[in-house]
Amino acid sequence: SMETFLYLLDEAEDMEELADLVRQRFNVYQSVGLDSRGTVLYTGYYEPILEGSLVPNEKYRWPLYQRPDDLMEINLELFHPRFKGERIVARYDGSRVVPYFNREEIDGNGVLSGRGLEIAWLADAIDAFFLQIQGSGQIVLEDGARIRVNYSASNGRPYRSIGGLLIEQGIITREEMNIPRLKEYLRENPGKREEILNYNESYVFFRVVEEGPLGNIEVPLTAGRSIATDSRLFPRGALVYISAEKPIIDNSGTIVGWVPFSRFAFNQDTGGAIRGPGRVDLFWGSGEAAGIPAGHMKTEGKLYFLVEK
Repeated sequence: SMETFLYLLDEAEDMEELADLVRQRFNVYQSVGLDSRGTVLYTGYYEPILEGSLVPNEKYRWPLYQRPDDLMEINLELFHPRFKGERIVARYDGSRVVPYFNREEIDGNGVLSGRGLEIAWLADAIDAFFLQIQGSGQIVLEDGARIRVNYSASNGRPYRSIGGLLIEQGIITREEMNIPRLKEYLRENPGKREEILNYNESYVFFRVVEEGPLGNIEVPLTAGRSIATDSRLFPRGALVYISAEKPIIDNSGTIVGWVPFSRFAFNQDTGGAIRGPGRVDLFWGSGEAAGIPAGHMKTEGKLYFLVEK
């Protein structure tokens, strides 16, 4: 399918001809979406660029951990066919296999500290939390050097949305909820921050990579062209056509409106919060300029997969 699509890109004189050629050569499958009518919720993600240090100090106190050596991924299908496709993440405590440590145990109780697992330290617990949500990032060190970190593994605990928690508690309305608003509330209410962050027991471990950010097929993501979907449902690396709305941002970084857009893209990633046939995360790029639209994007659209006839 990819080779054919690349060939058609070279052959077509314009978008109209390309559309005709794609219709002739490809079968198009629409996702059933959230409602079995094709409605898909689009959100955005990006690669943050954060200041950090390779050694802890008074300023940089929040660690980014690499995958612990006692973390096990167990394929349950090996034990019985009824568990086909199911895996769990666990650790061995000397006499039993138990769930891996949750967020409160790792960040609050420091169960992993002193084991040499720290890749770097950040200055802010909120930045460290959202770096795990994004799954990748660049760390600018005190001497100006940079390291790039990428998702390596998770603790296997279920992802629980802290934004959904605050909506449920009536603290932030569903209409105004987005990542910038969520960060603002956490910074304004430091006494509640730990309890709110620990609500999401899921914890991400990182690795250092030379290039990236890398998706779940180990290919660097392309801004505006790479999407994350539920890898349990949709084929990795597949050619897709997306249709939704994107924000218009002025020179001050303020969103001044929304416009429809559609384009060919590639299913190159997944995420703990991206579950079901009605969720898509669009990669926006690196740095704060990408973080603004990524953090605000929450719009409905359509999702199509293209497979060569």
